[in-house]
Amino acid sequence: MATHVITGAGSGIGAAVARRLHARGDDLVLLARDAGRAKELAADFPGARTLVGDLADPDRLSWAFSHQTLPDRVDSLLHIAGVVDLGAVGELTPKTWHSQLNVNLIAPAELTRHFLPQLRVAQGHVVFVNSGAGLSAHADWSAYAASKHGLKALADALRQEEHANGVRVTSVYPGRTASPMQAKVHQQEGKQYDPARWIDPESVATTIVMCLDLPRDAEVNDLTVRPGR
Repeated sequence: MATHVITGAGSGIGAAVARRLHARGDDLVLLARDAGRAKELAADFPGARTLVGDLADPDRLSWAFSHQTLPDRVDSLLHIAGVVDLGAVGELTPKTWHSQLNVNLIAPAELTRHFLPQLRVAQGHVVFVNSGAGLSAHADWSAYAASKHGLKALADALRQEEHANGVRVTSVYPGRTASPMQAKVHQQEGKQYDPARWIDPESVATTIVMCLDLPRDAEVNDLTVRPGR
C-alpha cells in the first residue's frame, strides 16, 4: 500500500487526486494550513493522516514539522496547492510577489527537502502540478507565471539530481481547470465563469494517477493537459 503526501487536497485537482487514491485504499498524508483545516480534511478522508504547515510561510515549515511526526515512508509527494493573483508588473507589490512565490515555489522546494530521505528509500515519485503559465507568460500573469516557471526549473533540477536514487519527477501542466482558483481568475479578469468550458479536475487527476502507476521502466517527465472543448 502506497503512502502519498498531498498538498491542496481541500479542493480542485488536489481533492480529485486525494479521492482517487483514498478510494483505492492508499495511505494519505494531507497537508493543512492550520488545525481547523486539518480537522476538515480528516473528516473528508477517513483514515487519512494530516500535517499542519502553512505554505504561505515556508520559513516556518521546519519548525512546524519538528512538533509533529512525519511519515516513515513516502511513495509520492504531490505538490498540488497553489495561489494566483493577477496584475500588471507596474502595479504588483512585493507582498503579492512574495505570496505567490512562497506558496507556488519556495514551499514545494522546502517540502521536497524534508521528504527526500523517505522518497529515496522508497524510490518514490515527486509530482509538481504546474500550469500552462509555467511554459508561457502573458500580460497580467507575471508573478504567477514566474513562480510556475521557477517550479519547472525546480522539477528539472531535482530530476537530474535524484535520478541515480531512483526518484521519479513529473511536472504536469494543466490548462484552465474548473476550480475555485479558476473562478477567482475569472473574477480578476472581469469575465463570466462557466466551469463547463474548462477541464474537469477529475480529468487532471486521471493523468496524475497514471503517472504514479507507470511501471518502473518508464517515467513521465512533462505532461501537458489542455481543454478539449
